[in-house]
Amino acid sequence: MKKETAGAQTGAAPLTGIRVIEICTTIAGPACGRLLADFGADVIKIEPPDGDPVRQMGSHVGEVSLYGASILRGKRSIAMDLKSAEGQRLAQALIGKADVVLENNRPGVLERLGLGYEAMSRLNPAIIYARISGYGQTGPSAHLPGYGAICEAFGGVRHMTGDPDRPPSRVALATTDYLTAVYTAFGILAALRHRDASGEGQVIDAALYESAFTQMESLVPAFDKLGKVPMRQGANLPSMAPNSLYPTAGGGFVLIAANSNATFDRLARLMNRPDFLADPRYSTIRARGQAENMRYIDSEVADWTRQQDGRALEKSLQDAGVPVSRVLTIEDIFEEPHYRACDMIAQVAHPELGSVSQIGVTPKLSKSPGRIRCTGPALGEDTRDVLGTELGMSPDEIDVLITAGVVHHSSRKGA
Repeated sequence: MKKETAGAQTGAAPLTGIRVIEICTTIAGPACGRLLADFGADVIKIEPPDGDPVRQMGSHVGEVSLYGASILRGKRSIAMDLKSAEGQRLAQALIGKADVVLENNRPGVLERLGLGYEAMSRLNPAIIYARISGYGQTGPSAHLPGYGAICEAFGGVRHMTGDPDRPPSRVALATTDYLTAVYTAFGILAALRHRDASGEGQVIDAALYESAFTQMESLVPAFDKLGKVPMRQGANLPSMAPNSLYPTAGGGFVLIAANSNATFDRLARLMNRPDFLADPRYSTIRARGQAENMRYIDSEVADWTRQQDGRALEKSLQDAGVPVSRVLTIEDIFEEPHYRACDMIAQVAHPELGSVSQIGVTPKLSKSPGRIRCTGPALGEDTRDVLGTELGMSPDEIDVLITAGVVHHSSRKGA
């Protein structure tokens, strides 16, 4: 692995000694690999000769991919043509020495390349295959391509996103991809624990639509028993008021969540509205959750908030013990002291940019915390290192592979 980032914590991370071969593109798989690398796993990313498409996504400084610098951080990149017989042989050799294969190809792709679980488990019986796909490895839709946005529609999430009087809206972030990344990492840790006890590897089947569908947890029994088909709620939490976005002077918004009776009591007193507490239509959670009552409360709270400066309003609500936050932009977040105090905006050394801000490591572990060891590598930056140190190949042998186009090596540093 590369030299550790200046200022990184010392001591062994909890996944030190675990080797992961990442054969992934775009977001869910690479995000899972980044999470594993943050906690010490040696993640060797096998990329096609033209690189993971995630390197072309998002913003760039010259040829440097800012998204790649973050989502590929802590990994080693080897660029390899897996469609060639020699590339497949090299991948098989790397998998034979690994603990985990992390892949997000359509079902059957790795099998056609001779890199599927059945073949590789004969070579390495303890290998764990974490397989991310749109619809899972089995079932009538397993063969279909599926991105996070597609699977949000299939999983019911898109129907619930947006305002009730408008078409379903898109969340402007890859929420299902990142949720699947976390589920997959959890599955890997569970499989590693099973392997520690039994010596057996196994397959982890992580489907994007299933991750999306888990967010529908409260709706499944309600439909089963009551036939309820809920509709989009816009900014409101269903059957709960006040819990919504409210306007402030100057055009901003605050989100206020006075969910409990005690919290609603504090909000009503701050608003100088004792009538809320005396009226049975608003004095209980269930009563406030009735549609007509919700509309009235939200309207009254909005009339109150729009007369006030957002920061001052946020402070007065916080002082009163009412959960609240201004709706922060990324510019606001960079100015917010809590993010800095909790190391959630990390400065990571970069060989071309000097340093680059990235999201910090989460979750926080008290005894064996993760850390950012290095920025994301350039495409094929570690090809020579991986083939030499892991497979014992000589520089001349590696040169032959580079000349033949089986592998590619970049002299650039950093994504």
